[in-house]
Amino acid sequence: MAKIIGVTGGIGSGKTTLVRYFESLGIPVFIADDEAKKVTQLPEVLDQIKSVFGDIVFENKQLNRQKLAAIVFTDAEKLDQLNRIIHPAVRSQFQLWLDQYQSAPFVIYEAAILFESGSYTICDYTITITAPLVDRINRVILRDNCTREQVLQRISAQWTDEERIAKSDFVVENADTETAKQQIDHILKILYN
Repeated sequence: MAKIIGVTGGIGSGKTTLVRYFESLGIPVFIADDEAKKVTQLPEVLDQIKSVFGDIVFENKQLNRQKLAAIVFTDAEKLDQLNRIIHPAVRSQFQLWLDQYQSAPFVIYEAAILFESGSYTICDYTITITAPLVDRINRVILRDNCTREQVLQRISAQWTDEERIAKSDFVVENADTETAKQQIDHILKILYN
């Protein structure tokens, strides 16, 4: 049975880049945030979102993610309500996905809010990716074409690195990708032995 390695980190820490490295090593990767976008297209999930947030987050009968984000990243209670809709659906999809990789030694479950969502409880090991705050801000501004204030607002809605590190088995400092990859190689060496 495959061991599940949970990978997490704050927005802009470089999680996606580093899980792609795991993937290049032949380790199957499940990206919870990508799956969350897919499950929000399911009629039953859309119905739940509409019942909690109303028509304001819909435009031409389509979910407007930016409007939803503007609400949940300024209201912790609304974020929690959204998470209670999305995370069970994502976890169900993960279980279906995992069935395909039972013979792999390891699989990666990447989630920005691995600990906050309780998803860490399905993991055998956890890795937190960290990066200097200025790097994180700059990465997100470039990636999402948003303002520094919007990035800081999202960061403040997530756990701190210290909170994640306290619950993690391993930490990878991603100030530069090559050094971070070496740290991953070291972690895998430990896990394979």
